[in-house]
Amino acid sequence: MADQFLTASVRDEEPEAREAILAQHLNPQFTATFQEESCPPSEEVNPGPEDTAEQQSSLRLQGGDVHRDLYRIEAKSKQAKLDKRAASFSFHPREPEDAIEEGVAALEPGSFRRHFVQQHKNGNFDDPGVTTSFLGFLDLYGNFAGEDLAETEEDSLLSEDRESRRLPPSEQSPLLRRTRRRSRVGRPGDASNVKTFFTLLKAFVGTGIIFLPKAFRNGGILFSSITLVTVSMITTLCFHLLLQCRQRYGGGYGEIGERIAGSQLRSLILASIAISQLGFVCTCFIFTAENIQAFLRAMATDVSTGSLILLQLLVLIPLAWIRNISKLGPVALLADVFILLGLGYIYWYDIATLASRPGIDPTVELFNPQSFTLTIGSSIFTFEGIGLVLPIQSSMRRPQYFDRLLYTVMIIITALFTAVGALSYATFGERTQTEIFSNFPQTSRLVNTIQFLYALAVLVGAPIQLFPATRIMEGRLFGHKSGKGDTSVKWKKNIFRMVLVLCCAFISSVGAGDLDKFVSIIGSFACVPLVYIYPAYLHWKGVAESPWAKRGDIAMMSLGFVFMVYTTIATLAVWAQGRP
Repeated sequence: MADQFLTASVRDEEPEAREAILAQHLNPQFTATFQEESCPPSEEVNPGPEDTAEQQSSLRLQGGDVHRDLYRIEAKSKQAKLDKRAASFSFHPREPEDAIEEGVAALEPGSFRRHFVQQHKNGNFDDPGVTTSFLGFLDLYGNFAGEDLAETEEDSLLSEDRESRRLPPSEQSPLLRRTRRRSRVGRPGDASNVKTFFTLLKAFVGTGIIFLPKAFRNGGILFSSITLVTVSMITTLCFHLLLQCRQRYGGGYGEIGERIAGSQLRSLILASIAISQLGFVCTCFIFTAENIQAFLRAMATDVSTGSLILLQLLVLIPLAWIRNISKLGPVALLADVFILLGLGYIYWYDIATLASRPGIDPTVELFNPQSFTLTIGSSIFTFEGIGLVLPIQSSMRRPQYFDRLLYTVMIIITALFTAVGALSYATFGERTQTEIFSNFPQTSRLVNTIQFLYALAVLVGAPIQLFPATRIMEGRLFGHKSGKGDTSVKWKKNIFRMVLVLCCAFISSVGAGDLDKFVSIIGSFACVPLVYIYPAYLHWKGVAESPWAKRGDIAMMSLGFVFMVYTTIATLAVWAQGRP
């Protein structure tokens, strides 16, 4: 019964507000009727002192025909009071934006335009441009794994706007409520197939490729080549499973998990993303420190790895405070140029060296039984790009061609990765080091320059890798609070980001000196669930219908679990034994 009275009060609140506005502007001595017509009894509801005087037609006023409809509206509102149903009658009220009330149309200037804008407030007013430049590619990290992680300065205003929505609308109410700029996942894509092709290449070709020569030494040239191709095929299959789940349920990686298996799986997926990204940041710390150390040694200066990790904090902590990731665009673009320069030199030196001698290095092995598990983890680490697959697919104008492009890119990068590892291992054999640039002539200024620039490229890429993990954890800790209007919130977030970078630096100092083992741990423990276990489980629970499809998903989950447990334990065992 209480709900019915509440419904009735809400229904009557808006007409009463309009009637009050009319009463301020209309003279009660005039009506909308002709002089010879008698006033309807409905107009004598709650007569006041002014109503006792003889009423005249509003047509006798100057411009009376223009405002005659206003008096008709007033009469109808009074008549509505007599005709309204009892308070016990309940129905679903129409929202103000569903239809234009006659009173609103007559009283509010520009009301027809207001109605049109409100009816189309969810329309596509945003430019759908996707990855039209390198800044567009960085914007994909704002939708890492399809999640809306981009932090905007509107968040604090949104919380204030939510409070204002609870108040009844008035003449001072804004025409359009503030809304977050639609995430890239929610916008229609306009990227062509060619643009998507190069975006996929950029997403997969990163710092992981530089660890492959040592991975080939750990596993042997034949075993490592077979492992790399196998991991590529399994990874591509798991990408396909996740895309099928996306096609049916929509949303990002975590949202798919929530719609299929509940909020707990979403939290688990986001936690795995955060752990893997923090692992990548730690890897960047170690790689940068060891390469700069090798560069300084070539310059006749010796600095410890721990000291170089501490020096990196002077750069990474301020960069971690940047809210808008696209501001890193120019620096990150320059870093990619350095990476391409380094890869080009690796290919040129390896091919030129192999061509100048009879064959490969005599210490090259086909299979290394002592540390082959490190190769598996490093291969998984190299192909881990599942966080950018979903936003890149969303950016396409014709997403139905995405699978074909993904398969093509995976074939190309598999050949590229295998060539880098095999050529470098065949060139240097047992002398292959984790920092492959250390194998090149250290007396060459060109080598020293490329090594230093490559280290800087990895260093400035660390904040980009840190961004998804930071936003996921800040979402848990601070919700939608923004520091734009609240300095305390801003500095709480800054302190949190600084502590996060310090934790990564501490973990990096522990793993320094064994970068290949550290990379294998990250690939085995953090990347395997994201790439193999979760997509297979989501497909098994939400998409697979035939018994064979379900069996295949179960087999993939089992394979991923075995990979994760076995390679993690084996890598820790090799690390504990101190094998090179």
